[in-house]
Amino acid sequence: MSLNSPLEISRALVAALSTQMFRYYENRIPQDASILVVSNHRSFMDALILMAALSSPIRFACHHYMGQVPVMREIVTGQLGCFPLDGTQNRQQSFFLQSQLLLQSRQMVGVFPEGTEPMVKFTQPNMVGKFRRGFAHLALRSNVPDLAILPIAIASLEEINTSGFPLRFLSVFDPSEPLFNQPGWHPLVFYRRVAVLIGRPYWITPQHKKKYHGKQARTVVAELTEHCHGEISNLLRQGCY
Repeated sequence: MSLNSPLEISRALVAALSTQMFRYYENRIPQDASILVVSNHRSFMDALILMAALSSPIRFACHHYMGQVPVMREIVTGQLGCFPLDGTQNRQQSFFLQSQLLLQSRQMVGVFPEGTEPMVKFTQPNMVGKFRRGFAHLALRSNVPDLAILPIAIASLEEINTSGFPLRFLSVFDPSEPLFNQPGWHPLVFYRRVAVLIGRPYWITPQHKKKYHGKQARTVVAELTEHCHGEISNLLRQGCY
C-alpha cells in the first residue's frame, strides 16, 4: 500500500495527534460486501478515526464548502479521497450518483447523517443528533448487491476543545449554508482517547427494495434510519461511561 494512500495518511495523522484509539466489536464488520458506513460526527478527526479503525480507505461524502477552500480541497479530495457534495440545487442527485458508483466498485462509502450542525456547534460526547434520511434512500434505491449499512459510534473518552476560525469565514465559500451566516467560531475537537464501537450491520434485501418501490417507502426508510440511530445512540452510552 502506498504511503500516500488515505488509510496510511489517516493512521499517520492519528498517531501524530497522539490519539489513543480503542476498537470494539470488529467481528461485526461484513466481509465480501459493499459497505455504507454511518457514524456520528463531532470532530474533523472522525473520517481519520474511522479509516484507521476499519483498516480500510473510506470514501466520505463531505460538505460542499470543503471542495471550495484552497488547500483544504487538496487534502480532503486528493489525499483522503472524500467527495464534496454539489451545490444546493444538485446536491442529492450528485450524492446518489457518486455513492452508487463507488459502492458498485466495492469501495467503502461513509456518511455523517447529522449533517453540518454538530460540527459548527459544540455538542456533548454522548449525544447524537437527528439523522437526515438521504443515506437510507441511497441504500434502498441503489443497484448494489450484497449491500450492508454499518452503524459505528465514535465515543470520545478524553478530548481537547478549542476554537478554529470564524463561522462567517466559511460563508465566503458556501453562501447557501445558513449555519455559516452567524457569529461565533467553528469549534475544533481533538480526541486524546477515543473508542470506536461497531454496530450491527443492516443488510439491504430484495424485500426491502420491494417495499421501498411500493407503498411502504416511508416505513422502510424510517426503519433503516432508526436502526442506525438507535445502534449509535446505544453504543455511545456504552462507550462514554
